[in-house]
Amino acid sequence: MEKERILELQKIATDIRLGALRAVYNAKSGHPGGALSSADILACLYFSELNIDVNNPKWEDRDRFVLSKGHSCPGLYATLAEKGFFDKSELDSFRHTGALLQGHPDMKAISGVDMSTGSLGQGFSCACGMALGAKISGKSYRTYALVGDGESQEGQVWEAIMFAAHYKLDNLCLIIDSNGLQIDGCVKDVMNVMPYEPKLEAFGWNVITIDGNNIEEILAALEAARAVKGKPTAIIAKTTKGKGVSFMENQASWHGKAPNEEQYNIAVSELTEYKNQLGGNK
Repeated sequence: MEKERILELQKIATDIRLGALRAVYNAKSGHPGGALSSADILACLYFSELNIDVNNPKWEDRDRFVLSKGHSCPGLYATLAEKGFFDKSELDSFRHTGALLQGHPDMKAISGVDMSTGSLGQGFSCACGMALGAKISGKSYRTYALVGDGESQEGQVWEAIMFAAHYKLDNLCLIIDSNGLQIDGCVKDVMNVMPYEPKLEAFGWNVITIDGNNIEEILAALEAARAVKGKPTAIIAKTTKGKGVSFMENQASWHGKAPNEEQYNIAVSELTEYKNQLGGNK
């Protein structure tokens, strides 16, 4: 059963990648690189970890998820569509004037979005507030936040890290999508924030480092995070930018660029072939 579960999540992650590319291609703009790198994480969160109800998206006791790196929303939108929060056809009008799905998540308009994000660093601060709110109100829900490693150069992120440790937010899980690249190039060259582990530990966090494109490791890390008491947990997810599309992988140029028709068709073909190798359509 465990093998079947992992296989199913791998297929879902591939569908998320296909949906994210569909959105960016139709918009002729957007951010595919980070959406592709984090697809496995999103698949594990929404189809295994989060306690949520598609039919009651504002359920008071639901787990919360904040995409702090809001520009990677094609991945989140594809995930929400895959989960059934809205029809997949909405992906075709991504970033179009008047469309539901805009260039950053909007909690007031989009079912399943818990926080509007865009300005880097602010989403994670909001996630800390959600976690503290649960503690104060005696609620058992957990809060998860996905932060980019370029985003982690923001001082506000480290203020929030200090805040979470101070208030012992063991109901909070920070996931850093550490693909090593940002719009201007390598993170270590632009403003090196690595290694994360000793910094986070010094701030009082429990830290788990994994291959963020490995379903088994993601699931194990999320399970371990739930078991930690008295301190928040950070999962350092080492991923590949543009994961799943050969010409996009580890290329900073694909941080915020849409594929042309030829490139899109190649990307879809590669992802579809991989999904077929996993066992065909769901």
